[in-house]
Amino acid sequence: MQGSVFALLARQAGHTPDSEAILGLGKPPLRYGDLLELVGRTTRSLRAAGIGRGERVALVLPNGPEMATAFLAVTSAAVSAPLNPAYRAEEFDFYLSDLGARAVILARGSESPVREVAAARAIRVLELVADSARPAGWFELAVEGSPAAEPDFPGPSDIALVLHTSGTTARPKLVPLTHRNLLTSADNIRRMLALSREDRCLNVMPLFHIHGLVGVLLASMAAGASVACTPGFQAPRFFAWLDEFAPTWYSAVPSIHQAILERAPQNAESLRRSRLRFIRSSSAALPPRLMAQLEEVFRVPVIEAYGMTEASHQMASNPLPPGTRKPGSVGRATGIELAVADEEGRLLGAGVPGEVVVRGPSIMSGYENNPEANAKAFFHDWFRTGDQGYLDADGYLFLTGRLKEIINRGGEKISPREIDEVLLEHPAVAEALAFAVPDEKLGEEVAAAVVLKSGAQASNLDLREFAARRLVDFKVPRRLLILDEIPKGPTGKLQRIGLAAKLGLTGADRRSTEPREFRPPQDETETKLCRMWQEILGVDTVGAEDDFFRLGGDSILAAQFLKRLREETGCELSMVRFFEEPTVSGVARHLAAEPSTD
Repeated sequence: MQGSVFALLARQAGHTPDSEAILGLGKPPLRYGDLLELVGRTTRSLRAAGIGRGERVALVLPNGPEMATAFLAVTSAAVSAPLNPAYRAEEFDFYLSDLGARAVILARGSESPVREVAAARAIRVLELVADSARPAGWFELAVEGSPAAEPDFPGPSDIALVLHTSGTTARPKLVPLTHRNLLTSADNIRRMLALSREDRCLNVMPLFHIHGLVGVLLASMAAGASVACTPGFQAPRFFAWLDEFAPTWYSAVPSIHQAILERAPQNAESLRRSRLRFIRSSSAALPPRLMAQLEEVFRVPVIEAYGMTEASHQMASNPLPPGTRKPGSVGRATGIELAVADEEGRLLGAGVPGEVVVRGPSIMSGYENNPEANAKAFFHDWFRTGDQGYLDADGYLFLTGRLKEIINRGGEKISPREIDEVLLEHPAVAEALAFAVPDEKLGEEVAAAVVLKSGAQASNLDLREFAARRLVDFKVPRRLLILDEIPKGPTGKLQRIGLAAKLGLTGADRRSTEPREFRPPQDETETKLCRMWQEILGVDTVGAEDDFFRLGGDSILAAQFLKRLREETGCELSMVRFFEEPTVSGVARHLAAEPSTD
């Protein structure tokens, strides 16, 4: 059965039945011959439960070898719909309904709320029972009934996997992917990474996400290679896993790479013993500095790739050496056509920014039951990714941000990724994410969230001044928050859209309605400054401790004030320093400390 996941596994089992396929903690490996037997047993169990070809089965399982083998087995017999096991009842209710799921596979003993949701919707729950006496990933489905005599396996054009888009700003859209879509993408990754049967991937990515399912699991299966399945990324255990499984590569998002780097100095011996031949990064932009640090610590090439659910994961990738890798670029198209287009769908030349568009055999044919979304997502046969970027003369793609993430500050269009990369150059910064916050006059203002490296110190003023030396004034974050952790999605990916709301920065009116303690100006300088602010801000009274921005000021009015201050006092005050202490008394202290230029 050419072109299906079942056919792929059968082919590998025929070639190398004793080769390792799936590994887990503390158990012997599952071999390709065992895996094919497990697929057959699962298919018969599903048929006994009345689940046939083309019917949808939700997988609600924790990361690990059983999740990997359940995905491979169910996809070979029906349609897999992996769901995040951390969802709440309301989320499970939406996703099961939207999927039209016929059954849910759940580990025996699991107390997931999906049990009650499935019962309320009359959806059958099939319990997965792991067998501790068998190799990693071996399981039985607790099903009563008689299976069909002849299992009906799916073909290349049948749907294999259904996943939802993230739904950060709107109702999640349903993405159906065929066996041909998945295996085309997996083979593109296999070829780009030169994977062979000797390779082993350490999987730390969630197996309810396209990155882990295709970028790791199916790409490895396409090569007849093995996958070590962890319970999910756990920074304290990463280097122990590196020793235990001796992988030749791993793939992750940048925030995971950063967490690994933080622990590298305490794991020098593991690094010395490492068998890694490369590291892969995908699903979010990899800062060039982070790429350089990874290569310095691990002494292997870092391969940045570009993917999305609608494309069955990978669309572009940098090549392995001796091919040219370009830091800051996600590489060249892999197995598909990739271009950059303007708003009317006209393809643009090298160096001209626009929307990234793709077409090819790994791209979905359309969102399910959503003609409105499809009308917006396609022009002709090109899929619009929603990403902004440009191609260089060599065909390498450089992404500049999501179109929905672009900050529109009073008409100035700002790519938040540019601000991220500047802040990440600061030696104290481990993570940085710029984002838009609402502004009454400008529409949107620039904000940024920062996480400092362990033991490092830096103030808001330090970071703003650092950014101000590298960015024009209007790109310097007006609000900068130093956090212990930036909110992330379930895959570990930093989430720019919606961050302002999560951090409580979405108040519509910048003018404070909270009562404030009024302190009148104490000297001639403070009196003069209060009068300036009254005129610029159009308010009746200003006290010495009032905040310029809480009185209704913004960056444009601040620029007017600083210009007038320079003209009337001869004193230069930077926008960044004014942001740090935007009160009359603060400015007065600065004037007292800094001699005028007159």
